Amino acid sequence: MPASTVSHHGLAAQGYETGAALHWNLGTAPLIELAVQRGEGLLSKDGAFVVETGKHTGRSANDKFIVRDAVTDGVIWWDKNKSITPAQFAAVKADFQAALAARKTLFVQDLFGGSQPEYRVNVRVITELAWHSLFIRTLLVRPEAAALADFLPEYTIIDLPSFKADPARHGCRSETIVAVDFEGKTILIGGTAYAGEMKKSVFSILNYLLPLQGVMPMHCSANIGPDGDTAVFFGLSGTGKTTLSADASRTLIGDDEHGWSDTAVFNFEGGCYAKMIRLSAEAEPEIFATTKRFGTVLENVVIDPVSREIDLDDNRLAENSRGSYPIDFIPNASADNLGPVPKNIIMLTADAFGILPPISRLTPDQAMYHFLSGYTARVAGTEIGVTEPDATFSTCFGAPFMPRHPSVYGNLLKDRIAKGGVDVWLVNTGWTGGGAGTGGTGTRMPIKATRALLNAALDGSLKNAEFRTDENFGFDVPVAVPGVDSKILNPRDTWTDGAAYDAKAKALVGMFIANFAQFADHVDAGVMESAPKAA
Repeated sequence: MPASTVSHHGLAAQGYETGAALHWNLGTAPLIELAVQRGEGLLSKDGAFVVETGKHTGRSANDKFIVRDAVTDGVIWWDKNKSITPAQFAAVKADFQAALAARKTLFVQDLFGGSQPEYRVNVRVITELAWHSLFIRTLLVRPEAAALADFLPEYTIIDLPSFKADPARHGCRSETIVAVDFEGKTILIGGTAYAGEMKKSVFSILNYLLPLQGVMPMHCSANIGPDGDTAVFFGLSGTGKTTLSADASRTLIGDDEHGWSDTAVFNFEGGCYAKMIRLSAEAEPEIFATTKRFGTVLENVVIDPVSREIDLDDNRLAENSRGSYPIDFIPNASADNLGPVPKNIIMLTADAFGILPPISRLTPDQAMYHFLSGYTARVAGTEIGVTEPDATFSTCFGAPFMPRHPSVYGNLLKDRIAKGGVDVWLVNTGWTGGGAGTGGTGTRMPIKATRALLNAALDGSLKNAEFRTDENFGFDVPVAVPGVDSKILNPRDTWTDGAAYDAKAKALVGMFIANFAQFADHVDAGVMESAPKAA
């Protein structure tokens, strides 16, 4: 192995003693070769590497803990983040060090979190699985080979799926643990093979660090138009964030995690992590094509062990089947993983109640209100007798990854929108003509209409439309847009029963108001005045 791939600042310098064979900064082919030899997964007939993650097929949110100490006590949003003591973390770390010492083989990757050099963080990731090393190498930003010899890690992540936590000793709740020590700059992941824990750990680090530098960290996708205009897309799962940002006419900056500095929108990552369940070549051709590429890792996708054919429609292993791949697997991706500061922000919601207009224009105060709300709604249907949609509020469109209080991120967003004259649009990709669910009369918003409205917003023509003020939420709604049925722009007109619409709208407004009560003491009067009004 070339010496340049091994950092002079080794594990021993960090206090990690091990007799294991260390594989430093291996590339895609040797990592896949080792993963196959070690029986960690199977190669599909088209070249993707397919793995199963066992009982954990998603993040273990209830098993994540942050050390509560003098540094973090008054900083972390403890309402939504669980704590452990410094002594408990020290016990976890000691047991991880013992586990490392006992391993025969370990994999090390030295990587960057963040594509803008001024704001990136050096991250060392130590794993016991070869495919985990490949995953994190794919998802983060890879240094030039010449820089590896002098790589000095700022944060270290150790991921040992075979480690079993002890609740009595470690202050956790199960054998699974994600323990975060911001003061010691160490994250320990044990008892789960779900690779997304590593990726989101880096996101949490940047969400913790960047606000202190005036940079807005965002759980979003981003792309650039042919005229150099950047658009940012916020949205929870199922709202169309990945689909709508993967536009062949625009350059993809990234699909999930970004920072907004004074000079750029920059991707935190060097790869993509897309849902694979029921993916089709017709609906998402660019992402589908990655499933047939060597270098893609498919998690919990069903594969025939003989023919090595994959079945993206089979959810027997997980509904949350995933694929990770380098961003350059997507045509027209940004070579630098960054673009200019945004001209447009799109907040996506899938309103299953059928109340929100298909597109609305927000003021900076309204933008902060809806950003802190992080609203979407999911169709019930998984429980017998449940016919009503379920409202979901995930603040900042990514509450699980926000260590600081949401108002920190909300105020950063509001200030940047106001200073940059950014246009903000709330786009409903959910239902129209009624609600979803067993008793609903609505239908899914036509994708053709959504794309037409989105294109009008991004090319600037929508700003010249005539607008009305929504009677429930107070934001501006276009009255007419070329190529879009005007009736669909006013949700009440799409319902056959206006009184039923009014009642459901009143109920949804009540949900917003009740949810936002937690932020009332952290925002100014302008934001509170932008809230929807109860009738």
